[in-house]
Amino acid sequence: MRAVTIERFGDPSGMTVTDVPVPTPGPGQVVIETEAIGVGGVDAVIRRGTLAGYGFTTGLIPGSEVAGTVTAVAADVDRSWLGRRVWAFTGTGGGYAEQALAQVSDVDALPDELSSIDAVTLGSSGPVAHFALAHAHFAAGESVLVRGAAGSIGIPAVELAARGGASAVAVTTSSPERSARLRELGATHVLDRSGDGGPDAPGSYDVIIDIVGGPDTPEFIDRLAPNGRLVVVGAIAGMPPADFGKRLISAFQQSRSVATFSLDTIPTSDRDAARADQFAAATRGELHAVVHDVLPLDQAADAHRQMDAGTVFGRVVLVA
Repeated sequence: MRAVTIERFGDPSGMTVTDVPVPTPGPGQVVIETEAIGVGGVDAVIRRGTLAGYGFTTGLIPGSEVAGTVTAVAADVDRSWLGRRVWAFTGTGGGYAEQALAQVSDVDALPDELSSIDAVTLGSSGPVAHFALAHAHFAAGESVLVRGAAGSIGIPAVELAARGGASAVAVTTSSPERSARLRELGATHVLDRSGDGGPDAPGSYDVIIDIVGGPDTPEFIDRLAPNGRLVVVGAIAGMPPADFGKRLISAFQQSRSVATFSLDTIPTSDRDAARADQFAAATRGELHAVVHDVLPLDQAADAHRQMDAGTVFGRVVLVA
């Protein structure tokens, strides 16, 4: 079968389409004939070699989520999965392929009304946004800032905060076009990447969902209201500076807090329930799967070039 492998860490040209053996399911696994493959920010981080110290080596097939049809199951897996349309998390790799392996515990059946493309647009990012807001103890009537709102996690975070009764939903973004689209999705205030939104923007926020990280993180800690909570769910701009905690201590009497969030800490049953609710909401038009581009598998490098250029609004999806 065809798969995309990382033959050289660095820019997208190090990715290539190769022929690899069709996978065989091991204990607790299924094989999925992929119809759609989500291209995520973590894929780009791995491809750049940023995480090479964590055991990633050349020859890796990137990609962590797919949607398609189950074509094979291990002997210990219920055979009723065969022939079913599913969304699946494949782990830290293995998704950019015509057939992908997944643990059956990481597989969810898809509603007939939901396309595979929409499924990989929402399947991971939607639950991250949902549980990140919960991790921040967000409540109706509070103000929310989504930093990096044009990406696959930021967009559902905006929609969920608006649906949850936020008094204001501010976003950071980079262009008037993105601003208009985010307002359509529920944003009430648009800020530039530095967090400046002019005199009409809120001066502080009860909750900040930060997908960007990087050296400017302390500046956004300063934008927290008293008892405000900033939750870091991504670091597309790199890690925050090591001394970011000084901003918390210098405003000790404001009782601000900073936390990280990973979906890995959420029980599988809770993740599945949230994902099923979001898939159903998408079929009703209450939650939107925003797709920036759909490309064939052999153009995975072009998908990564778009991400590196910062032009993606929503998610890029590969089709096998």
